[in-house]
Amino acid sequence: MTSPRVAAAGADGVTGPVGTGLSGLLSGLRVIDLTRNLPGPFSTRMLADLGADILKVEPPEGDPARALGPLFERLNHGKEVRRIDFRQAHDLAHLRDGLATADVMVDSFRPGVLAAMGLDAATLHARNPRLVMVSITGYGQVGPWANKAGHDLNFMAMSGALDQMRALDGTLAQSNVQWGDLAGGSAMATIAILAAVFAAQRTGQGRHIDVSMTHGLHAHLVMPRSTAALLAPMLGHRPGAGEDMLNGGLPCYSLYRTADDRHLAVGALEHKFWRAACEVFGRPDWIDRHWQRGALPGTPDALALRDEVAALVASQPLAVWAERFASADACVTPVLTLAEAEAHPLFAGDAATQPWHAVTGG
Repeated sequence: MTSPRVAAAGADGVTGPVGTGLSGLLSGLRVIDLTRNLPGPFSTRMLADLGADILKVEPPEGDPARALGPLFERLNHGKEVRRIDFRQAHDLAHLRDGLATADVMVDSFRPGVLAAMGLDAATLHARNPRLVMVSITGYGQVGPWANKAGHDLNFMAMSGALDQMRALDGTLAQSNVQWGDLAGGSAMATIAILAAVFAAQRTGQGRHIDVSMTHGLHAHLVMPRSTAALLAPMLGHRPGAGEDMLNGGLPCYSLYRTADDRHLAVGALEHKFWRAACEVFGRPDWIDRHWQRGALPGTPDALALRDEVAALVASQPLAVWAERFASADACVTPVLTLAEAEAHPLFAGDAATQPWHAVTGG
């Protein structure tokens, strides 16, 4: 399989894809990736891991992610890399030639930039009607926020997602995982690409799809929006920090500090798991103090039980609780550091980088 080529100076290679049983699923899919930094490159990295042929096109100065070597490598393994000058008509003409035989183009430019370079849908579809174009933007192609700059923290803030990430005392937590870039951007873009390619294969018609990271994040708020509608009539207000079902309002589903200042994640949402957890805790009297037995979040008994569980968990270090719950089917786990997670048998081999593994068929 031959990748679309773009005449450019400064070409350099990137290491090949990590092999999995699913690595050939997208064999033959040709993608030209104009994106930089994190959201687009992570999306096309997933496509590369599934066997797609990715040509990464960078400006003369390169992708800014190159300054963070390990990040660039994680995002761009399995891709062919070319550099062009997007300000030069000759280079853009060669890029359009490559797009004439590609299946997908992904970009992360601000609205209007594609058209200014002659890479708008009308121009590209005139030569390649089957081309799928996916543009990843912060706030969408249209509207008063279309041309505003932003980063993950801004997308989190504007979507309403960041406000959900509070400790029991209401303090906001600033995540080191880029949920806007990855969940609102990369994942949504990948879904859009695969859906549009499937349609193009059946109809012969491509399309231009906009993926707004902020809107993508807002769509992920399905649980807090639903539980707010359920609990607001009972609480007299929308649930805040420590009042909702999954942010600490339920004793059976919360984070508890241990004696050595670590944390135990108690996720015994269903009564059967809470029963198993109570058996390990040695507190059978807690079994029926569960939301499926009427102990709703935010009620006095629920808050009192949360304090009782917290006191018990705080009496032992994390290692003790991890050992006690190791063989229990109770949805209770230690909160691992990144280093501990990387060393855990759960992530042995290529499981450290691959979210998919074939069970049958390869």
